[in-house]
Amino acid sequence: MQVPGVPPEDLPAELPDAKSVLLDVRENDEWAAGHAPGALHIPMNEVPQRLDELPEADQVYVVCRSGGRSARVTAYLNANGWDAVNVERGMNGWAATGRPVVSDEPGAEPMVL
Repeated sequence: MQVPGVPPEDLPAELPDAKSVLLDVRENDEWAAGHAPGALHIPMNEVPQRLDELPEADQVYVVCRSGGRSARVTAYLNANGWDAVNVERGMNGWAATGRPVVSDEPGAEPMVL
């Protein structure tokens, strides 16, 4: 099955916004090291139990490190009535295009694990 995808450079400049959410499905340590500002964090294996945490949005952009896990979550969300799109190349691509990355670790330089 073909999963809809978008390269990070084609994403809206301001994410999330009133009509979209950026869902990060990486593990807790990956998230803590560096993530997109304003993203929602739900690790991939917790998504089915935590669907009620996804806000009402016209578009759900799903991101992981390189695009594999997020493609699986995108397919799952689309099969369950969401309008989800995989962020191609993941946070690696996000950071490589100069998009902002923040860390939960005080004083630590944000990085993509």
